[in-house]
Amino acid sequence: MANSKKPGGLREMLESMYSVIALLFILVACVELCDAAAAVDVYRLIQYDMSGSPFGSRFAALNHHAASLHFPPGVDLSRTVLIIPLRELNITFVREYINQKNPLGGLLVLLPEVLSFKTGGNKQVHEKEKMKILLAELERLLVHSNIPYPVYFFFENDEIDTVLADIKKNDLMGQPATATTGGYKFVIPTAEPKKVASPTMTNIQGWLSGLKTDGDANQLPTIAIVASYDTFGAAPALSVGSDSNGSGIVALLEIARLFSLLYSNPKTRGRYNLLFGLTSGGPYNYNGTQKWLRSFDQRLRESIDYAICLNSIGSWDNELWIHVSKPPENAYIKQIFEGLSNVAEELDLKVGLKHKKINISNPRVAWEHEQFSRLRVTAATLSELSVTPELLESTGGLFDTRQYVNETAIVRGVKLVAESLARHIYGHQGKNIQIFADESSLAVNPAYIRSWLDVLSQTPRVAPFLSKDDPFVMALKKELAGHVDEVNVQHETLEGIFTFYDSTSARLNIYQVASVTFDLLLLLVLGFYLIVLFSFLVITTRGLDDLISLFRRPPSRKLKTA
Repeated sequence: MANSKKPGGLREMLESMYSVIALLFILVACVELCDAAAAVDVYRLIQYDMSGSPFGSRFAALNHHAASLHFPPGVDLSRTVLIIPLRELNITFVREYINQKNPLGGLLVLLPEVLSFKTGGNKQVHEKEKMKILLAELERLLVHSNIPYPVYFFFENDEIDTVLADIKKNDLMGQPATATTGGYKFVIPTAEPKKVASPTMTNIQGWLSGLKTDGDANQLPTIAIVASYDTFGAAPALSVGSDSNGSGIVALLEIARLFSLLYSNPKTRGRYNLLFGLTSGGPYNYNGTQKWLRSFDQRLRESIDYAICLNSIGSWDNELWIHVSKPPENAYIKQIFEGLSNVAEELDLKVGLKHKKINISNPRVAWEHEQFSRLRVTAATLSELSVTPELLESTGGLFDTRQYVNETAIVRGVKLVAESLARHIYGHQGKNIQIFADESSLAVNPAYIRSWLDVLSQTPRVAPFLSKDDPFVMALKKELAGHVDEVNVQHETLEGIFTFYDSTSARLNIYQVASVTFDLLLLLVLGFYLIVLFSFLVITTRGLDDLISLFRRPPSRKLKTA
């Protein structure tokens, strides 16, 4: 009876031992994983199609070892994530690598913290300008390329700097990270991007009614002040567009606030209606502006004397430009230019005039006023940009952040436009009268401008990723409603040649993994330990003879027969 119980007891003992060992392995694995892992926010390069042609980063998921720019010549990078700090970026190398379609597991661009809209920065001016120029060139390259691997941007911090230093050290020693040698592994566990179905655009319209005398059956003339509020950049989740066109939005809101003070009193209400438009779809041929204008009835459209479109007025020194489609000799254009020029002279500023004739057969729209001109409405764009931007450029890229915007420039721009409009409305052209004089109750409010500029500089607003009920859109509507008599919201679908894809941000997990050699050595040590432990348990419970019998060859069949 005793002998029959021994095998069962041994079996139970071994099963218990194996369970303990398995549990030990799981606990050790979990501890090692938690200690080795770090996680940071990353922002994916935009993915879009234009007229059916693919552009941007076409993949999102990532699971490869990391390398720096110090990788050995001729090495295969098809399963490697390349980390390039912006400070060390060689734009020629990146351009050639992309153009030659060399294989790569992924690309991570490490941005200086000074460029983060979340933290800002106080770096020296010349360093910021150098970064701005370099980043603008990189962004232009990436946005207009078809890149068949994940591309992400992320920001420097102490943890990332330590990881990058280790990666550089290993690469310089000729030990790049692989499954054999170990190193750092970067993982972004995310689903592959999907098309954004029926992206919406939201236009916000505000109306200040002018003073109409009794018995006057004619409709009052209208002046429109317009600014496009959305952005486009290499990384949609980082495209805050502080200057383009955050500065234009801030200026429009402050102009609306100033004229609401005048129009709130019947004695100072002008005999002009004021139409304020915050439009969407600016980077995409001002698609939202086009739909907004086409929603006007003919009577309203014909009542517009002229429209002033505000675009990028936050980083100029002493000169702004008026861009027009009609010839400078046109009476209305002359009136707009002379009105702004007279006020500019008093403010010790300069205003230049740029004429660009529109081509009705060409769908490309470079300036917002061109959408008005196509409907035969006189309009002009006021901007610090002297040259017509290319498609998808100067629309709020990675470098267009708060620290590059001068709020004093916006204050001066508001004074220029507001004084010019007021003199036109109240018939004070050519007179040196300051309606919005400093220190008066109608003075431009720098604190108001600063507060809204700060909000805009922390709010990415790429149109396809803004819903019609987005908190930012609702905040704009509420703010404009506080300055005008009536607010209307128009929701439209973004149409045209563009298709966009989601997955604009993710979480990067960084693991420090051991080499295969280390794994084999660890396996041998554990195996030896388990053999010793097993032998010890058998000897102490059943004796040495039973242990020896486990490893003894069983007798052959012939001996058993004999």
